Amino acid sequence: MKLFIAEKPSVAKAIATELGVVSRGNGFITCKQDIVVTWCFGHLLEQAEPDAYLPDDIPKTKKGKKVWRLQDLPIFPQTWQMLTKGDAGAKKQLSAIGKLLKTATSVVNAGDPDREGQLLVDEVLEHFRNRKPVERFWVSAVDPASIRKGLNKLFDNRDYAGMRDAARGRSRADWLLGMNLSRAYTLTNNDGLLAVGRVQTPTLFMVARRDYVVRNFVPVPYLSISADLLHDATPFTARWKPKTDQRGLDEEGKLLTDLEIGRALVEKLSQETHGTVTSATTKRRKAYPPKAYSLADIQIEASKRFGMTAEETLRVCQSLYETHKITSYPRTDCGYLPESQHGDAPAVLAAVAQNYPASAAACAKADPKLKSPTFNDKKITAHHGIVPVANSVKPGALSANEEKLYRLIVRRYIAQFFPVHEFDATEVMIEIGGETFVAKGKVVRVEGWKVLFAKDKAAVEAKKKKAKKEGDESDSTDQDEDDAQTLPSLKKGDTPEVKAIKGREDKTKPPSFFTEGTLIAAMENIWRGYDDPKGQAMLKEAGGIGTPATRAAIIAELKRKTYLETEGKFLHCTEVGRNLLKKVSPRIRSAAMTAHFEERLKLVEAGQTPLDAFVSEYEAFIADECVKAKAKPRATSRGYASGAPRREGADLTDRTASLTPSAPKA
Repeated sequence: MKLFIAEKPSVAKAIATELGVVSRGNGFITCKQDIVVTWCFGHLLEQAEPDAYLPDDIPKTKKGKKVWRLQDLPIFPQTWQMLTKGDAGAKKQLSAIGKLLKTATSVVNAGDPDREGQLLVDEVLEHFRNRKPVERFWVSAVDPASIRKGLNKLFDNRDYAGMRDAARGRSRADWLLGMNLSRAYTLTNNDGLLAVGRVQTPTLFMVARRDYVVRNFVPVPYLSISADLLHDATPFTARWKPKTDQRGLDEEGKLLTDLEIGRALVEKLSQETHGTVTSATTKRRKAYPPKAYSLADIQIEASKRFGMTAEETLRVCQSLYETHKITSYPRTDCGYLPESQHGDAPAVLAAVAQNYPASAAACAKADPKLKSPTFNDKKITAHHGIVPVANSVKPGALSANEEKLYRLIVRRYIAQFFPVHEFDATEVMIEIGGETFVAKGKVVRVEGWKVLFAKDKAAVEAKKKKAKKEGDESDSTDQDEDDAQTLPSLKKGDTPEVKAIKGREDKTKPPSFFTEGTLIAAMENIWRGYDDPKGQAMLKEAGGIGTPATRAAIIAELKRKTYLETEGKFLHCTEVGRNLLKKVSPRIRSAAMTAHFEERLKLVEAGQTPLDAFVSEYEAFIADECVKAKAKPRATSRGYASGAPRREGADLTDRTASLTPSAPKA
């Protein structure tokens, strides 16, 4: 008998359906060809608590938990223990899998296609000391076509040992940091439980730093200069371009912050009646459709459009994938698609038209023969972008939020089969009174895929008009409008008439407070806050801090611990959170630690660094941090009961690194 072990019941059901269901048992499905499909409920095993590794003579609390003591730190397990999760359902299902393994002749790991999915099933096989041959079932979507492809091409599970070890390395490192340093900081301060983590603490630090920047922001007055011009009865606008030695600019050489110099310049230029074109160039530009969504992309979009939390967006995407089976695997950091999926377009578009009737006209106009740059095997990471699949649902089956996100996913997919958007971009350099002005214009030649986003464009334009009417104009808004203007035909030597020179005074504005969507984006692109090139490269290569699958849960956990709070759509660091950040080591607050951590895990995954070597290296870091924490004066001599919230600090952690973040960029 061949035994498939899926990560969750919904995937097991999808596999069994394609294999052909014969009967259903308690915790398993019997299929044709002597195949049985069973499942886990996520992780059925969990790491033992620190009490399992501490001496039995340690004093205990009334609840039977060993008291927290500095002298017992750091706690480094010699042999890591995995225990069955406490809930009855997990115990019952694990027992069912154990019985099935006894009669199986071979096994198939059908965990989700990522590190955790690999470990989740492998650790169950290790728990039962399985010696039967194991294959790997690997699909990124659970629609019938994808399931059939996966069943027709099983892999050797041993080829995924690196992914298993990387997941285990992350889990052990997170345990080491969370369990040791949360205790160390708690015992050396009189502030109750101080829980720290590799990703949670740097994320909290980002929010606290943004809060500080916004609340302490000092606006700087500046003046922007533009010219209203006329040529061949066509009005247009040009913006002043300062010289490299221009006095009165800010430190970045962009804004004219000396208003007196600016006003004098406007007065001087206002005497001019004509300008002279010094150069005029027009180039045909192409804009390709946006890639498919990564999880971070759709979380950002859903937050901005619908006010959905990152956790809610992930839950809805997971439902579209698992429950309705009409989209691909959502926990991805990639927006590209495998070239092999291009041939599925006709079937996918047909399913989309049925699931979302409003898209039927667009699906009919789509050309499945077109192949956008989004289809690129070289750009694929562990998972491809989130796309619809060739599966349909009954009308009314989707909830309101499921419909909203499905529409977003569908639109980006359909866009891949529309023509490229083409436009002529013109840039004209004009000399006025010895100063240089730049006029930019744009003429659309082929609307292409952008026709699908016409409503969005109209909404943006309406928002701009409203902001202008309310006097909330920004320099960037003006710039966008100028770049989109239609210019008259100009060539070198032409002398357009100067109708007016305008100097608009404004003040610099602070960055916005974080929302869940923008915080997800900041976690993914945290490298942008570092000036050090090496630090930038490491963080960019690591994909930021956290993973697509964990970022929403990290934000939710920070809110649960009252380190973060929401005010409308904005997130803020609480006083409790700020107190924690004051107490922890700068290395624990730094995202650079995560960059180094992920860099090392990639070597583990590639088989270039043994798991034990990675853990030993991490233990050295934890030991050093414990020494530093112990060196601080104790706020209290009492122990702290390990009956504190379970697994505090788990699913978090970080490793030493010499990189330091630059000053916050406003």
